[in-house]
Amino acid sequence: MGDLLGFLGVTGEEERSYRALLRRESCSAALDFEELELERLVALGLATRSARGLVRAVPPPRAVDALIDGRLRRLREELEGEVARRSVIESLFLERWSLPASPRADGERTIARLRGIEAVREAIDELTFFARTEDLTTEPTGVLTEESIAVSHPINMRLLRRGVRVRMIMGAAIIQDQSTLAYMRDLVRHGAEVRVSRQPVERVIIVDRSAALTPIDPADTSLGALLVREHGLVATLVTLFERMWEAAEELPGEDVDVPSAIEREILAVLREADKDETAARRLGVSVRTYRKHLATIMRRLGAANRVEAALLAYEKGWLN
Repeated sequence: MGDLLGFLGVTGEEERSYRALLRRESCSAALDFEELELERLVALGLATRSARGLVRAVPPPRAVDALIDGRLRRLREELEGEVARRSVIESLFLERWSLPASPRADGERTIARLRGIEAVREAIDELTFFARTEDLTTEPTGVLTEESIAVSHPINMRLLRRGVRVRMIMGAAIIQDQSTLAYMRDLVRHGAEVRVSRQPVERVIIVDRSAALTPIDPADTSLGALLVREHGLVATLVTLFERMWEAAEELPGEDVDVPSAIEREILAVLREADKDETAARRLGVSVRTYRKHLATIMRRLGAANRVEAALLAYEKGWLN
């Protein structure tokens, strides 16, 4: 049997080599492989090479998953290439662009008012589809709903696959929101750049430094957004983004600790209550429990006393 994996893009020779490599550890005789053959198995995701140069077969479930992912990636690239070659999206957009111009068309070429979230999402789809170099985004709240993640994920992945540089600034609340944090870390693994701002962030999306979206009312984004194409205004928004970017911090890695809910509450009352009894009563816990959690916090922060713990917690963003 040597062509079972052919439908996943594996040749009969490659499959036979993989099967032989799977048998290698239980085989008493050493099996000889050409170096190019091994490199091909590694490239396909059927084998891994250790730091010492030892090549081992990837377990079958992981190997098949890698082959499926590769096949899907190639198929998607093929379809996207065909869509681009045929100018499918451009042709469909022409249906809307060919509508008779309204009396205000001249005034709306550089600044357009988009009413409602659906109109904004439609504009984001259009802008990001034609993006070629850069996508800059901010999220002042730092927290995305499951719906927002579901909508933005395919857009961001499409940009990253095309080699568009994606930079995002998130509000500090992301540190406490596990779903948003996990989503951002996944984007970083695929090539995005994400920073966290401890300072207030203005909401904006800028594509290729030629178009930008800003909310009509920052306090109520559901009202819609302004689509700006006027060069001077877009350049000003880019400058604003760069300043916020420089002031922001790198997204914490998965190995960085974040405080639990009770620890955040303790840190909050630590600044206000001068006695353990008062703090414990505010939290609704016993003094013993309060002191136990406080000792854990000080140990994690490496603080010598409570004042230092509060200062270190503030520096790490735990009190934001």
